[in-house]
Amino acid sequence: MDTTKSVWLPEQASTFANSVDWAFNLYLWISVAFFAIIVVLIAYFVVKYARKRPDQLATAQIVHNTFLETTWTAIPLIIVMALFVVGMKGYWNMRVAPSNAMQVDVTGRKWAWSFDYPKEGVSTDTLVVPVHQPVRLRMTSTDVIHSFFIPAFRTKADVIPGRYHSLWFEATKTGVFQVFCTQYCGTNHSYMWTAVKVVTPDEFQAWVAAAADPSKGKTPAEFGEILYSQKGCVACHTVDGSTGIGPTWKGIWGISVPLEDGRSVTVDEAYVKKSMNEPATDVVKGFQPIMPPFQGVLSDKEEDALVAYIQSLK
Repeated sequence: MDTTKSVWLPEQASTFANSVDWAFNLYLWISVAFFAIIVVLIAYFVVKYARKRPDQLATAQIVHNTFLETTWTAIPLIIVMALFVVGMKGYWNMRVAPSNAMQVDVTGRKWAWSFDYPKEGVSTDTLVVPVHQPVRLRMTSTDVIHSFFIPAFRTKADVIPGRYHSLWFEATKTGVFQVFCTQYCGTNHSYMWTAVKVVTPDEFQAWVAAAADPSKGKTPAEFGEILYSQKGCVACHTVDGSTGIGPTWKGIWGISVPLEDGRSVTVDEAYVKKSMNEPATDVVKGFQPIMPPFQGVLSDKEEDALVAYIQSLK
């Protein structure tokens, strides 16, 4: 029997998963037991203490019982205190990372995640980690509150602008596991998802070597296509001509577009780069100024690659 499967819970893929599911089931079945007891007692009391005559007072049969009242107060108190200990033990275990944990910096922004590996010098939009290795995530947001949730790992934490929050996990199996943002963060909140890719230690080292320079062996336009997804541009701008939150990139190079302030501007390198760094300055007519600025987020090389990619979309 596969112990990582559950009737109503996601698969277990971290060292936390079993203890979290155990606590969840403990709370669930205690609640079910008390619900059943209360329903049965209500039904019993409705029949036993029904008024026998219309003129009989509803309170006539009520008597004081100190032992009974003490019992139904003490037992739930003891149970709640025990559940508090179980919850706090699990909470501290999930918040205090081991000293040998690998650190990854996580940044949330509308509407994408980015992961930076300080030691390895790698940046990516998909979290890649080795199996059986504790990983500490140091998280912050550049705009609004997001929330980082990996169901298979049973781990979640809010990502708050201007503050750093952390969580850690240790994956117990290789595979690809979904990551969701569970705080509504604006128009394209539903597009803000990525994945954790858990690989063997050897595969991780090979990935680090390949990811150190994602532009290697690629033309600027090919590198720009990678950045289109990696930097979250895909959440707002389409490349097939369809309508999105922002203007489509298909076929816009070299044409004149109307702006909200009545002016027009030609889509060229200067305009595209200005739109990346100061998106609220020249807003295309019919669209809202909701794009976050990418000043300091993109390097000159990355800006040039995105420009080349947009230029290639005829």
